[in-house]
Order: sequence, then structure tokens, then C-alpha cells
Amino acid sequence: MPRLRFCAAVLLALTALFAPAPANAATTCEDLNVPVTVALLPQTMHGRLCTPTGAKTVVVLIPGGTYNASYWDIGYTPEIRSFRLAMNQAGIATLALDRLGTGQSSKPLSTLLSASVQAVAAHEVIRTVRPRFAKVIVGGHSIGSAMAMIEAGRYRDVDAVLVTGMTHRMNLITVIPVLANMIPAPLDPALAGRGLDAGYLTTGPGTRYKAFHTPGPEDAGAIAYDESTKDVFAATEAVDSLTLTTVVTPASQQITAPTLLVVGNDEHFCGVLGSDCSSPAALRTSELPFFGGSLQTYILNGYGHAINYAPNAPTYFAVVINWLKTLA
Repeated sequence: MPRLRFCAAVLLALTALFAPAPANAATTCEDLNVPVTVALLPQTMHGRLCTPTGAKTVVVLIPGGTYNASYWDIGYTPEIRSFRLAMNQAGIATLALDRLGTGQSSKPLSTLLSASVQAVAAHEVIRTVRPRFAKVIVGGHSIGSAMAMIEAGRYRDVDAVLVTGMTHRMNLITVIPVLANMIPAPLDPALAGRGLDAGYLTTGPGTRYKAFHTPGPEDAGAIAYDESTKDVFAATEAVDSLTLTTVVTPASQQITAPTLLVVGNDEHFCGVLGSDCSSPAALRTSELPFFGGSLQTYILNGYGHAINYAPNAPTYFAVVINWLKTLA
């Protein structure tokens, strides 16, 4: 009997030693620099592609204004707040982009940028990576969602669309003060060395919690990380972000692929002047007229605009994962 127990113990040890590594340990990340053109000038859009072994689906991710690719891979408590990590652990590849003008992408004159220009650049990225994957999903946050919808509606080259931090009804009562607190990037000590022109804007000191996180808990570490990775947006990006997604015939009405829309308790896009976010069903009813394809909705309660920073973000990540795995 002791010999049997010993043999069993050895067998278990060997099984553990030679067992396959977990999926997250087999993820490979690489930097991509995709050639794009802006006003006939050559530029590059940078992205970080992270691919688990055997991944057949990739989500191409566009960050919102004053954010870059780091929004999708938050380094503060990443086991909670990293969208990239959650997707990769589920076997789904991610390609987090730096919008033109931000991160490691080219930085043309701000007046050359718009949501349409960013959408065209994202389209070139999608064309580049599509041969490597069976399914390509485009996703965004805030104005990045507007760009994702413009891309998907114009080119119809993706299998699904993920919209976060945006609805088609903006609450200007809260948005205007946020925009009023923006400052030209050259005046910000952290960004002055980038050589950006004054048409690039960023958040003023100490304004990010109120602008992007309230009513969520004010986690000092999360807000500090957000401040340390903040970026810019061109004022001209905001113009057609609004006109092409909310005025006359929204670009999203041209989308034929399935769409998942996720918001928090976001005062910028929900409420009296915004969409009805009282429940997922109410949000779907409010937003459905703006979409040409099928629409699912989810509300992450307890946080504001920048929902990847929410302490309960894993619940929304799980919704995205389940939705991606149900796509035909």
C-alpha cells in the first residue's frame, strides 16, 4: 500500500510537470507599424498585437480621446483592469492601436486628422491582419467607438463591432465642461516634448477623475496610472465623430455585422439628454434605431465613462468574451 501511494504521488508530480502551459502563458505579443496615408503624406499607425496560441479571432481596438493603446492594457492591477489580458486568457487575440497623433503612431498636423481619417487608417490595419485570422472584430471606446462604427459601416470588412463608452445621444451639459477644461498639448509639461501643435488637446491637471471616472470609486492608484499614460486628441477628430454618428444617417446604420454596446453609468451619454441607460433592455430600445445589424447591450453599473478602469470590469470583459464566442 505505501508503495502504491508513492507511485501515485510520482505519477501526479510527473503529470503536473509535463502538463500543457495555460493559455495566457502561450500568448505572443508583437509591435506592428502599418503604413497609412494622410493628405497624401505617408504615415504609420502603431498597434500592439497579442496572440494566444491557436487564436482564430482578433479584436482591433481603437482608444478614445486623450487615451492611447494603454487604455486596453492597463498596468495598474491588470488582472482586474486589462482588457487585453482578459481576452488573451480566453484565447482571443487583441490588436490595441495608437490613434494617429498618439502613442507610437505618426503625429501629423492636427488639422489633417478627423474621425474619418482615423477610420481609414484602422481599415488599413484590418486589411493587414485579416489574413492571419478567421474573424476580425473592430472595437472602440468613446470617440474610438465612433471611428470603429465609421470603419465598419463604410467598409463592411469586419465580423462584429464592439462599442464602449458611447451612445448616439450625447449629454452636452456634462460634455461641454470636460472639453472646456482641455488644454493645448504644448502647454502640458508631460507632453510638451512631443512637438505637437496646439490643435492637439489633453486634459488639464487633476481633471481626469471627474471627466472620465465618476461615479466610480476614486482609486488613487488607478487615477495616477491614468494620468501617467494620458495622451491627446485633435480637436478636428471630435467634429465628424459627432456628425457621422449622430446626424442625418448615422454611419452605424450601414453596419450589417452584429454589434455589442457597453456603457457604464456614464453621465456623458446617458440620462435626460443622453440615451436611456436605466437597463440593458432600455438602452437597446434607445439605440436600436441607429444600427443596421443586430444589437446587444450591457451596462456596467458603478462606474462612469472609462469602464476599463472599473474595479468590476471583469464582469464586462466576461460579457464580451461570451459574445465573441457565440458569433457564427
